[in-house]
Amino acid sequence: MSVRNQSSEQSAEAPHRAGFACFVGRPNAGKSTLTNALVGKKVAITSNRPQTTRHTVRGIVHRPDAQLILVDTPGLHKPRTLLGERLNDVVRATWAEVDVIGFCLPADEKLGPGDRFIAKELAGIKRTPKVAVVTKTDLVDSKTLAEQLIAIDQLGKELGFEWAEIVPVSAVGDQQVGLLADLLAPMLPESPPLYPEGDLTDEPEQVMVAELIREAALEGVRDELPHSIAVVVEEMLPREDRPAEKPLLDIHANIYIERPSQKGIIIGPKGKRLKDVGIKSRKQIEALLGTPVFLDLHVKVAKDWQRDPKQLRKLGF
Repeated sequence: MSVRNQSSEQSAEAPHRAGFACFVGRPNAGKSTLTNALVGKKVAITSNRPQTTRHTVRGIVHRPDAQLILVDTPGLHKPRTLLGERLNDVVRATWAEVDVIGFCLPADEKLGPGDRFIAKELAGIKRTPKVAVVTKTDLVDSKTLAEQLIAIDQLGKELGFEWAEIVPVSAVGDQQVGLLADLLAPMLPESPPLYPEGDLTDEPEQVMVAELIREAALEGVRDELPHSIAVVVEEMLPREDRPAEKPLLDIHANIYIERPSQKGIIIGPKGKRLKDVGIKSRKQIEALLGTPVFLDLHVKVAKDWQRDPKQLRKLGF
């Protein structure tokens, strides 16, 4: 276990590094929030419901000495549906391809069967360095944190591997997030930057817009809905006949649910919820794209889409 204070000054000879890192952890362990804190801009959707991240969103951290590309995978879990199985396959395929794996473990929850399940899977991946990232440290006192650090160190030993680092962070309090990037950078291969300087993610804008709408639609809906919502952006077109200094982007998107009975929950009394979803997501989309947006949302039923391979393909899974 190492706690270091690393100087950010680079010697002139140090080679530039670039590579991929992914954060894993059971659902709701703080993976997306950490990705956003490292990149410094909102790229991964955050929600306090498990299993909201479906796409592999890559956030890109640009540093003078390194470029760290973050792959945000869905939480690994025991699958109950075809969608669940596909998500787990995505996770394992990603782990095999990255240069370093960060295992997120919340400081405010004791290690449980879900954490052991993932740690056991990680133990099987021999070559990739594994960093234990203890998240949400702002929620606990120093004694609880110390106990968690010891338990995590012990977990690695039990399963026969050594953590490359154990790093406590608070993405919300912006504590040690920079240190985490300092520790991950040397684990990447020597390489020139893989992405241009200004890029923050390589996800197509339509996918990110769909995720922002889905995040807004998830807020405040009943517990049975989160996995039943998918969003597809049908088109994004600049409005014609607008002067160059007053552009407007028309975005037409469909929110898909599995059953007609769920439609009312999403739309709300007199359409109020859907309107709120539109207002909230439009603000975020305008911030992301840097242009005024007209957002047209429709709610549609795609019966039992999570269990139907044809519908899964259509909805991008």
